[in-house]
Amino acid sequence: MTKNVTLFFLLSRSLFLVLASTMSGNAKHTANAEDLLVFISAFAAGDEGAIHACRLDTDTGQLEPMHRTTDVEHPFFLAISPDQRSLYSIHAPTFGGKEPEQIAAYEIEGRTGRLKLLNRQSTLGMASCYLDVDATGKVVLVANYATGSVASLPIRSDGSLDKATSFLQHTGSSVNPARQKEPHAHSIVISPDNRYAYAADLGIDQILGYRLDPTTAKLAPNRQPNVRTSPGAGPRHLTFHPNGQYLYVIHELENAVTRFDWIAKSGMLIEKETISTLPADWSGTSHCADLKITPNGRFLYGTNRGHDSIAAYAIGNNGHLTRIGIEPSLGAGPQNLAITPDGKLLLCANMPGNNVALFTIDPATGRLKPAGKSLAMPKPSCIMLLP
Repeated sequence: MTKNVTLFFLLSRSLFLVLASTMSGNAKHTANAEDLLVFISAFAAGDEGAIHACRLDTDTGQLEPMHRTTDVEHPFFLAISPDQRSLYSIHAPTFGGKEPEQIAAYEIEGRTGRLKLLNRQSTLGMASCYLDVDATGKVVLVANYATGSVASLPIRSDGSLDKATSFLQHTGSSVNPARQKEPHAHSIVISPDNRYAYAADLGIDQILGYRLDPTTAKLAPNRQPNVRTSPGAGPRHLTFHPNGQYLYVIHELENAVTRFDWIAKSGMLIEKETISTLPADWSGTSHCADLKITPNGRFLYGTNRGHDSIAAYAIGNNGHLTRIGIEPSLGAGPQNLAITPDGKLLLCANMPGNNVALFTIDPATGRLKPAGKSLAMPKPSCIMLLP
C-alpha cells in the first residue's frame, strides 16, 4: 500500500512539472506575442544581397536576427500587402544597368521570417527604387529612378504578379546639371482613399498625380497632372498625414520638407510651406532620403545623409511643421526610417554605415533617444514592420 502511494505521488508530481513547464512556455510565447516581425533589405549583390528577417522586442528595443532570404539581389525597396501575407521586393542582378529590374513576389510564411518566392515580373525601367501596394491588395506600383518612369502591376489572388498593365514615362529636366538632366522618378505613393497615386520626380522637380483604378490595375494622369517644387529641390519621398489632409515631401537636393494640402475630392495638391532639415550653420554636403510620421500624426522625422542625422518636427493642428531637434543617426548615410505601430520606437537604416539604429520617441516632445543596440548589417536600405 505504501509503495502504491509513493508511486502515485511521484507520477502526480511528474505530471504537475510537465503541465507547469507547458504553461510556462505558453506564458513566454504570450509575452513575445506583441513583438514585431521586421524585414530589412540589404542593398548588395550576390550572397550579401538579402532580405533579413528580425524579431523586434518592443520593450527592450532589441533586434534579433531570424532568417535571411538570399535569392534576391540589390533589394533596394520592399512593400507588404495589406493582408500581410505577401512581400514585394526590387530584384536587380545589376542595379541601374542596361536591363530592367524586376519585382520579386514572396509569400510570408507565418511568423518564421521565411519568404517563399512566388514569381518575378519586369518593372519596365532601370534603377527601380520604390514600391507601394494599394489598399485592396490588387496592385503594386513601382518608380524607376534611372529611366524616370512609373508602372503598375496586377497582383493575383495568390500574391504573385502579372505583367505591368500601365507604364508612364516622365519627361523634362531641371536646373541642376549633375542630377537633373532628365527625369528620375524616386517614389510613388497611393492616397488614403486608394483613388490616386503621386510620384516624386527628383530630375524634373515635380510631383506627378495619377488616378488609380484597382479593378484594372491601371494608372492615368490626374486632372492636375503635376505640381512643381522649387527649382533644384529634387523631391524624393512622399508620405500622407494619418488624417488624410496633408502630403509631405522630402527634397533630396534642397534638404527640406514641403507640406501640401491634399484635396481628396479632386486629388489636387496645394503647396503651403517648406522647412529645412539642417542646422542654419551647416555648410557641408548633405542629401535627404526618407521621412515618416508617427501613427498619432503628432511628429515627423526626416533623414540627412552627409550630416548623418534625423530631423524631428512637431505637427500642428493645421499640419504646420515646427522643427524640434536634429539628432545623430548613429551611423553614416541614414537611408530609410520605420516607426512601430505604437509610435514608441523609430528604426533607422544607415546604408553606408552598415547598421540599423533604434531610438525611443518621447510621447510628449517627439525627441529621439538611442534605444537598445544597433544591429550590424551590410547596406540596409529599407525597413518594413509586420505587427
